[in-house]
Amino acid sequence: MKIQLAYGKNGLCVELPENVVVIEPDYLPALPDEIGALKTAIRNPLNSKPLRRTVLEDQTVGISVCDVTRPMPSSRVIPVILNELSHLSPDNITIFIATGTHRANDASELESMLGKEVINYGCRIVNHDAFNTETIRSVGQTSRGIPISINKDWLECDFKITTGFVEPHFFAGFSGGPKMIAPGLAGFETIMNLHNADMIASPYSKWGVTEGNPIHDSIREIAKIAPSDFSIDVTINKDHGITSAYAGDMFDVHKAACRFAKSTAMQKVDNPFDLVITTNSGYPLDMNLYQTVKGISAASQIVRDGGGIICASECSDGIPEHGLYKELLSSKNSPKDLLDLIESPGHDRHDQWQVQIQAQIQMKSDVYLKSDNLTPNQIREAHLHPVDDISETVSKLMKDKGNTVCVLPEGPQTIPYIG
Repeated sequence: MKIQLAYGKNGLCVELPENVVVIEPDYLPALPDEIGALKTAIRNPLNSKPLRRTVLEDQTVGISVCDVTRPMPSSRVIPVILNELSHLSPDNITIFIATGTHRANDASELESMLGKEVINYGCRIVNHDAFNTETIRSVGQTSRGIPISINKDWLECDFKITTGFVEPHFFAGFSGGPKMIAPGLAGFETIMNLHNADMIASPYSKWGVTEGNPIHDSIREIAKIAPSDFSIDVTINKDHGITSAYAGDMFDVHKAACRFAKSTAMQKVDNPFDLVITTNSGYPLDMNLYQTVKGISAASQIVRDGGGIICASECSDGIPEHGLYKELLSSKNSPKDLLDLIESPGHDRHDQWQVQIQAQIQMKSDVYLKSDNLTPNQIREAHLHPVDDISETVSKLMKDKGNTVCVLPEGPQTIPYIG
């Protein structure tokens, strides 16, 4: 059978055996009136007063938005917010790109994310920089002793609004909500502590788990110590259409959005598979190998020990070159050596969490990668097996691994689990 995989901007069609199991998220069409739904949510918020009635015209407002690596429909959401804030001068509004430790987004990416209407509105747009200590302020620590440092300009805004999209997250439980403050607008030290080896190794740091997840518990605690005043979360379908919208108190909003996302994006299977084919949901999520670990992680939930994972990810941004992910991957000769390094006392390096998760998966399964923007040598240096033709690779691996095959065409837009 022919299967269309989410790959880059145009997709990838592959021929697979007729008996493969295809798991996709329940497809929900976009809301018939997305803008109307957003307005309704903002004007009838959960456990909060409507935005327009709350913000005074002389106040300064900060709006936290996802960076280019996330398919957040900011170009539709932000104009609705700005319309509700039309009694404010654009000079009083700052849009903060919640990059965490990701690179800054350039002008073309900002326009693609936010749309010309927002770019030309006249408000200030700032890429958060977790590494610049001059732009970060300490606000205490969590009950686990995690030091909390947050973007100083964000903290100084009179009124703070977070915007996010909610989907299962491979170690934080779900995206959106409090993640738009930390790690989104947090300092490097805070982010490193949120992603340390012990936190990542917890069996509760996984897809769809928020309560008892040490990472999400800490993120939520930080958002209580350094809170937003209003929150907007949406869920989206594979076409990036908005399927639900919530606004108001951050924690009530996020809980409602998580409940909706879990009902459509998480699916149970009875038994593990010999082979699982996955993606990283296409562009922009499959921009680089670093992000692609999420798609590999989704497949790892249902592959048997000793089985195989084949991931198709375009990686238009490479490994990438920024951050330490590439350097860490190439520093050791095997996934086991990488885990030993990361779990050694005192080891604390940027991006080690992504390497740790990848290595944990590779200790259990063989991982293969199809990417038109990485060379076979680059793929091997990442301890992965390069793939030229997915169909041929599947045929070969079925002889070696077994004949039960599952495909996740939308990658981590669907999170399967064995139950």
